[in-house]
Amino acid sequence: MSNTPNRASNPAGKPRKKEVTLDLATAQKMLPLIQSIVADIVTSRRKLNQLTPEQERLDRRRRELAWQERQRRYQVVDEITAAERAWATALSELNGLGVTLVDDEAGEVDFPTKVNGRLAAFSWQVGEDDLRHWHYADEESRRPIPAEWAKTGGTVTPTRFRGQP
Repeated sequence: MSNTPNRASNPAGKPRKKEVTLDLATAQKMLPLIQSIVADIVTSRRKLNQLTPEQERLDRRRRELAWQERQRRYQVVDEITAAERAWATALSELNGLGVTLVDDEAGEVDFPTKVNGRLAAFSWQVGEDDLRHWHYADEESRRPIPAEWAKTGGTVTPTRFRGQP
């Protein structure tokens, strides 16, 4: 008899998330939806950044607030809750699409892919009209997408980039 207890390979019983790998054409087709979702995230983040200092100021003075300021304090709490909920909902939508939020203030996202057999991502951020950058998963610097990747129609995940490991 073995001393190793019988354990399920997934003891929590949670469904395992399938690793998403997108080709360039698919990522480009997703971009309009992603742009809309990221706009919601950036708007929510800006609202939170604007309201948080006001909430902290009102909380510090909560014992000496006049009625109008108390009312504003409660209103700020409600607005922060709504902004946090909108942010979380939009983030959940991105995650459901397999896209990763990199920076919620700049509105930068990564579309997972593989290049030369290594994990990589196409990178997009607010203000860009198309996917023009990529990077390996362990890198932060964004590289321009080579023209030959677009010429193939993006139907195949890029497998070679000259001069790169």
